[in-house]
Amino acid sequence: MARGVRPQSRVGGSDDLAGGGLANGSLVSGSLAGEGLAAGPYPGGVALLLAPGLVPLTAAEAPVPAPGRPAIAARRGAGPVLKRSVDLVGAALGLIVLLPLLLAIAVLIKWDSPGPVLFRQSRIGLGNRPFRVWKFRTMTCCENGAVIRQAQPGDPRVTRIGRFLRRTSLDELPQLVNVLLGSMSLVGPRPHAVAHDAQFAGLVVRYAERHAMRPGITGWAQVRGCRGETPNAAAMQRRVDLDLAYIEHWSVLLDLLILALTLREVFRSQAAY
Repeated sequence: MARGVRPQSRVGGSDDLAGGGLANGSLVSGSLAGEGLAAGPYPGGVALLLAPGLVPLTAAEAPVPAPGRPAIAARRGAGPVLKRSVDLVGAALGLIVLLPLLLAIAVLIKWDSPGPVLFRQSRIGLGNRPFRVWKFRTMTCCENGAVIRQAQPGDPRVTRIGRFLRRTSLDELPQLVNVLLGSMSLVGPRPHAVAHDAQFAGLVVRYAERHAMRPGITGWAQVRGCRGETPNAAAMQRRVDLDLAYIEHWSVLLDLLILALTLREVFRSQAAY
C-alpha cells in the first residue's frame, strides 16, 4: 500500500475525506469509485486515489509503483489537459486529411456486401462507463448482444473488403469521431465489448484498472503484438499487463511513439483477421 494511504471501507462526502486525518490521500475501490466520486482534489489537500476492482493483494500480486505513488492514481495537473488537447488536434486533423480515404472505404463496403457502412457497438470506457464505439463494418452480420463471438481465422462472417480493413486496422478510423466526442483517446487501452468486459474482469487480475484512462484507437499492447483474437486468459493477462504499464508510465512522448509504431504495424501486421 502506498505510504500514508489507508484503505477506506466506506466513503462519505469530500468533507469526510478531508477530516479523516489522511496526510496524503484515500484509496477507494472500484465499486465506490463509480458512486459519483471525482478524482479531487478535495478540501484539506486530500487526493482521492482510484483503485478500480480492488481485490485482496498478496505480496506477489501487489504492484510495485515508484516510491510514494499508488499503483494507478487519478491523473492530476496538466497531464489530462495536455493529452486531451493532443487528442482533439490529432483527431480533427486526421479526419480532414483522411476524408478521401474514408469516403473510398465507405464506397467499397457498400459495393462489397449489403448492409450499413458503419457498425456501432457498446463498449466499456473511462470509469467503467459504457459508450458507443464506431467502426467500419467488416462482417456480413454484426453482433451486439450478451454473447459476442470473436473473429477467428477464416471466419465466414468477415467480408472481402473487411479482411483487408481488419488486417490494416483501417476499420478503426471512424473512432476519430469518438475521440472528438470525448469517449476515446488516440492512444489508450483498447475498449472491449460489454459482454467480453464482464467475462475478462472475472478472469484477469487487475483487469478493471484499465478503465482508469480513456480507451484508445491504438495502444501499447497493440504495438507490442497483442492484436486479433484472445484465445485464453493468459493472452488477455498479457494485454492487461501492457495496458497497465502504459497507464503508469504515460507521457505525450510515449503517445507519439505508439502512434508512430501503429503506422508501421498498419503495413506489416498479420495478427488481426
